[in-house]
Amino acid sequence: MALMRGINVGTAKAVPMAELARVFERLGFVGVKTVLRSGNIVFDAGQGDSAPIDTVQLAETIEAAIVEAIGVRSSVLVIDAAGFIAIADASPLRNVATDGSKSFVTFLGSVPDTLELPDAAAIAPEILVVGDRALYQWIPAGSQQTKVPRSFWKQFDSPVTTRNWNTVGKLVVLLD
Repeated sequence: MALMRGINVGTAKAVPMAELARVFERLGFVGVKTVLRSGNIVFDAGQGDSAPIDTVQLAETIEAAIVEAIGVRSSVLVIDAAGFIAIADASPLRNVATDGSKSFVTFLGSVPDTLELPDAAAIAPEILVVGDRALYQWIPAGSQQTKVPRSFWKQFDSPVTTRNWNTVGKLVVLLD
């Protein structure tokens, strides 16, 4: 599956999902489905289960094809189905987060060797937990009211993209 960053947020980077699906189909992917308007694309790369996929190279290919076909530049994070489901299953916030629209998973291309977390007391009652391939965040006041400083996110040099828990759940059902 592919997760695009920052499309269809307000009026910025407007991308019709039908056009996006056609880009993936032209690349030779099958079973292409888009979920919501936030750049969630589920597809079969046609490699079979035994062939490993270079997700970084695949993401670069998809990014270039989207720019060529639609004219929109957006970073893409490619995650295989098993990896996505494992990230969702690893959420340490399942018993804490009571509203899926205020619980978030930020999918990471990589975790920096040194990562400075915001002080837990300074962001309370928010919770931010670092996992192997994702950050899990509970923001009871809603994402627009987060206390996590923008500077925290600047530590990541690889693609990152965030989805709320409701969206993660829809994607898990589709991938399972």
